[in-house]
Amino acid sequence: MTSIKKPLVDKHLRKNKQGLTQRDYEGVASTLCAGCGHDSITAAFVRAFHELDLEPHRAAKISGIGCSSKTTAYFLGQSSGINTVHGRMPSVATGAAAVNPDLHYIGVSGDGDSLSIGLGQFAHAIRRNLNMLYVIENNGVYGLTKGQFSASADIGTRAKYGEVNEQTPIDPVRLALTLGASFVARSFSGDKEQLVPLIKAGLMHRGFAVIDVVSPCVTFNDHAGSTKSYAHTYKYYHPVIHADFVPEETEITADYAEGEAITIPMHNGGDVVLRKTDKSHDPRDRDAAFDLLKNLEGSEIPTGLIYIDESRPDMGEMNHIPDTPLNAIDHSKLCPGSAKLKELMDGYA
Repeated sequence: MTSIKKPLVDKHLRKNKQGLTQRDYEGVASTLCAGCGHDSITAAFVRAFHELDLEPHRAAKISGIGCSSKTTAYFLGQSSGINTVHGRMPSVATGAAAVNPDLHYIGVSGDGDSLSIGLGQFAHAIRRNLNMLYVIENNGVYGLTKGQFSASADIGTRAKYGEVNEQTPIDPVRLALTLGASFVARSFSGDKEQLVPLIKAGLMHRGFAVIDVVSPCVTFNDHAGSTKSYAHTYKYYHPVIHADFVPEETEITADYAEGEAITIPMHNGGDVVLRKTDKSHDPRDRDAAFDLLKNLEGSEIPTGLIYIDESRPDMGEMNHIPDTPLNAIDHSKLCPGSAKLKELMDGYA
């Protein structure tokens, strides 16, 4: 548990233009494992909304199923939100955005929720250029169901219980670029100085903004590696109950300059090499974005704003959806009568 009691007095905290402190943008206490990268992303959301001076209730949070999808409860406690069926978050977000475009839509998903069961939904949200910020909390495993490989696990990755992944991974950044996403970025959960500005930019982007965030799982990215491992014990013994112990780990953070690379040691002894985009990279050049991913393939993970296209109309513009939410439109316009309905149906004859 990473639950921390909030101080009773917040007088020392800075207020934004709404007269709110960062505490006002928080949700319930987190129940994720200590050191989980997802909690760092939650903190980044809180900071981004506070610094943008946005009203908390002007946001709608949608998620699927998984550890990542639990995190919508941990920030913006004054906003509306819903946990949907596994992999179906984009459909609910699409419907909500169609009837009320006057909100900031935030989709929080995992690499399993988006790249396995929800891959088709993810693709069509991109195709429609749905006006939302879509954050993938990417840890390469199914953390909620004991750490099986997800679709983003790299070839050769060794799981906690010793098995080696031999299947080709799906790169959500490359996939989003291929499908024509209008805002594509990647970051690391421990690098808030990069992640917070990306979240701000994604919230302000008119269209579909996806941020793939590398977010280490401190529980299931460890190696078993011995006969004292849980895998060995479960194989040769018959426990009465399934018990496990989750050791507390410290948060992994990073601080490195534009254009530089840094090696991040993971809790399990492995390393992740990140390279931050520099000023020479033009995020409006789609070919340059593909070249960036291609040139660093197999060695380093590029982070930063990789691609953006501000010229594409979003789903609301393409479908001529009115700016006024449906619940604010007068009933006479929503239900104009049988004559108007007949005129509409005759148009399809």
